[in-house]
Amino acid sequence: MEDDVQVDEESMQPVLNRLRRAQGQLAAVITMIEAGRDCKDVVTQLAAVSRALDRAGFKIVASGMRQCLAGDSDTPPMSQEELEKLFLALA
Repeated sequence: MEDDVQVDEESMQPVLNRLRRAQGQLAAVITMIEAGRDCKDVVTQLAAVSRALDRAGFKIVASGMRQCLAGDSDTPPMSQEELEKLFLALA
């Protein structure tokens, strides 16, 4: 079962920017590996990608929660179990 996440465009623009930045960082990691760069440099860049993705995910979850609490959604609110599952997916 898939639920559509309805979030406002204003909240999503920073998320999209962060995801685009992470996409560029990931491309850089691939290039670094192909070029035989130092393992420490590769891991450092990969950690930055991971943090960017985590932050984007938390922003999406937080925006969705804010809308649920405000009652702006036509969909039924998520259960505590569903919310926990979302957060654990990012952990």
